Amino acid sequence: MQTNEEVISRFYSAFQKLDYQGMNSCYSDDIDFSDPAFGRLRGDEVKYMWEMLCTNAKDFSLTFSNIQLLDEEYATCNWTARYTFSKTGRKVVNYIKAYMKFKDGKIIEHSDAFKLSQWASQALGWKGTLFGWMGWMKRKIQNNARKSLITFIEKKEAGNR
Repeated sequence: MQTNEEVISRFYSAFQKLDYQGMNSCYSDDIDFSDPAFGRLRGDEVKYMWEMLCTNAKDFSLTFSNIQLLDEEYATCNWTARYTFSKTGRKVVNYIKAYMKFKDGKIIEHSDAFKLSQWASQALGWKGTLFGWMGWMKRKIQNNARKSLITFIEKKEAGNR
């Protein structure tokens, strides 16, 4: 069985190659995920999210560092994503801290923390700069991310029939 540090390295190395299948193989089937953009997702929603993000990525690069094993179950690391936000064509550099919980060599909980207002400022321009810190704008960003994910899942599942 791989160590938790090896699982993290495998996850982010796959992400660097936009290999969502490799990323998802690091997760348990009932993965619990959350971040400021998508909110809380579970199971297949999480796996579809990574597939959507990887297949739609433009000008993407990723670095990860500072893997810290807190105990036998928990670990953190830092990662930075650089990409062009497809809806606006604007460049984004997102600095993220990941928190993960492990069981039986798989990630069972994954939470990404970043400042949504900073992301909004980069991705959305002046509207994000002015309003990105406001609750209604954060809800709008989450709702749009959710809608995109639901549409992606519906198309994938319709294609599998």
